Amino acid sequence: MIATLADLFSLRGIPGHIRSDSGSDFIAAAVKNWIAAARARTAFIAKSNPWENGHIQSFNGKLRDEFLNGEIFCSLREAQLAIEQWRHYTRPARTHR
Repeated sequence: MIATLADLFSLRGIPGHIRSDSGSDFIAAAVKNWIAAARARTAFIAKSNPWENGHIQSFNGKLRDEFLNGEIFCSLREAQLAIEQWRHYTRPARTHR
């Protein structure tokens, strides 16, 4: 987790906060300490309150229902290519406002 966050911070800069659920990967002491040392904050979504992150919950549901439930992938690369095709196929239909 720390290596991924370090890469993202290097590419995009240090965010003011990181919003996530309170899953084990973000509440681990090493991760919390690293985020604090990088001068970012954590903003946890309260348990049983998915509406605090509604757009992500909605996207995850659509991705699962419209795509993932109907596919079997033999490799990570195959999944990446298929997801990219699906994204390009559905993007024009769902404009962002």
